[in-house]
Amino acid sequence: MCANIVLAEDDPKQAALVRLYLEREGHVVATADNGEDALSMVRQQVPDLLILDVMLPRLSGLDVCRAIRASSDLPILMLTARSTEDDLLRGLDLGADDYVTKPYSPRELMARVRTLLRRTGAAKELARVGSLTVDVSKHEVTVDGRRIETTPGEFRILEVMAARPDQVFTRAQLLEHLHGFDRYITQRAIDVHIMNLRKKIENEPGKPERLLTVYGVGYKLTAKFDAA
Repeated sequence: MCANIVLAEDDPKQAALVRLYLEREGHVVATADNGEDALSMVRQQVPDLLILDVMLPRLSGLDVCRAIRASSDLPILMLTARSTEDDLLRGLDLGADDYVTKPYSPRELMARVRTLLRRTGAAKELARVGSLTVDVSKHEVTVDGRRIETTPGEFRILEVMAARPDQVFTRAQLLEHLHGFDRYITQRAIDVHIMNLRKKIENEPGKPERLLTVYGVGYKLTAKFDAA
């Protein structure tokens, strides 16, 4: 399953650990360390799932949940160090879909994420950008109906970019998403992956029309070529 997830957690170590596990599961993750930023991200990005810590600065997780539920049925999984029945019920009454109490194991959290995504139908296992298709469940890439062989790193780059067509990704952002897939990769190696991908998905690799360079920023995957 591949989903766009916002993770709202103010503990940097905990956020980094959860993000690592989520990305290893194939998800695209954006993080926020306070409630105001989390709410802004949800409204701007419209993710598939929000993982929301209750004890956030600037705006509590409960207040974020209340604000989202006023206009959206976005799946919400709440995290809290509180374990009393009243606290649990309050979060659920505000509209949280599930609740995990700290301390928890990352594997337990991933299992709850998978269950919630399946239950809500939010996960994406097939992403299309024009005539390019990334099938996460089969680990296959096709272009114009032709199957393209990719390395694990190349597949991960396409998976991440296909989940957000036309979004510009910096080399650093792509590098973050490749952690756990290629331990030795560097930002310069990202350029090599992009070059090799262009040889596989472009009609003219020297004149790319799908996998574009945004000079001074990074790369984006677009369907404009296919719509022309």
